[in-house]
Amino acid sequence: MQQLMKQAQKMQEQVAKAQAELAEAELTGTAGGGLVTVTVTGLGEYKAVKIDPKAVDADDVETLEDLVLAAIHNAAEAQRELAEQKMGPATGGLSLPGF
Repeated sequence: MQQLMKQAQKMQEQVAKAQAELAEAELTGTAGGGLVTVTVTGLGEYKAVKIDPKAVDADDVETLEDLVLAAIHNAAEAQRELAEQKMGPATGGLSLPGF
């Protein structure tokens, strides 16, 4: 039982360290060859959206909307991959909600 408690405490410390690293990390997602860029933290908090003026066409708003959505998806995928990379070793492969 003592050994199990030590393992749980070690896992808890590793998870806390991984969460701190994720909170500090910033990732970007892009679309349209860099016309739209989205910045997200490793914890999934979106920080910024940048749109190149070349992507703005009043007659074609749908394309800009698609580019923004694609950049968000790209950033979210990068965030998921980083979370798996950081949290996987800390949790011993266990899936934790929110990561």
